[in-house]
Amino acid sequence: MSNIEIDEGSGFCFGVTTAIRKAEEELAKGETLYCLGDIVHNGQECERLREMGLITITHKEFAELKNVKVLLRAHGEPPETYETARRNHIEIIDATCPVVLRLQKRIKQEYDTTPPEKDKQIVIFGKNGHAEVLGLVGQTKGKAIVIESVKEVEKLDFSKDIRLYSQTTKSLDEFRQIVAYIEAHISPEATFEYFDTICRQVANRMPNIRKFAAGHDLIFFVCGHKSSNGKILFHECQSVNPNSHQIDRPEDIDRHLLEKAESIGICGATSTPKWLMEACKEKIMEELVE
Repeated sequence: MSNIEIDEGSGFCFGVTTAIRKAEEELAKGETLYCLGDIVHNGQECERLREMGLITITHKEFAELKNVKVLLRAHGEPPETYETARRNHIEIIDATCPVVLRLQKRIKQEYDTTPPEKDKQIVIFGKNGHAEVLGLVGQTKGKAIVIESVKEVEKLDFSKDIRLYSQTTKSLDEFRQIVAYIEAHISPEATFEYFDTICRQVANRMPNIRKFAAGHDLIFFVCGHKSSNGKILFHECQSVNPNSHQIDRPEDIDRHLLEKAESIGICGATSTPKWLMEACKEKIMEELVE
């Protein structure tokens, strides 16, 4: 029988754990509860909560609701969402991650204290369209510039002041590369300040998951395909162990991969529930017994 290990460092981060706990507490009261967008980027967990009664809605549907209770997930929301809630008498259950909330406030303060005549660029290193990034850009009334990679830094105007922030779940190494590029190209007449706003709960997982992946013959990385943080962590697994495979659920496990593996590791993203990794372990054990 192969040795099968679940990475103790994988699983929900603090922000996701809090959001799900709040949802479960509200649902236990027996009242109708809506969630603005998927509560977590994991289809299996979303389905579990849907069966408990959680109703996931879009922003368009949210704008049409009145006198209801809506949970805001850990990713955070732009100011317009709160304005809509006040206008439509919607009770907000705010599960915005504290790390994201602090970042929103910093960006808003930066924007609000910048004189109109000062042509300053507020730049966010993040994924365009990502829920957290939409909330951050919303603090600047849509004026912030989003860059997704080091390659996109070139579109900035280096003759103007730059203030750089980051989506909380991005790669720390890539953020540092962006900082170095801007420092090397910024005009002497312009100022540049950067703020490392990457969540250490996520950043610290990278060296840990590399070590975990290197210690096994075969890795199953359990993660929903929408997870931004999952893509980064899975890439880290593959970088040290090419025999790493991303799966969404136990049914995705290819039994042929198990035949020659003496040591199997199971890990996941900050959006991956522990119960799902446990279910994957049980599936592997069933396949090995047959």
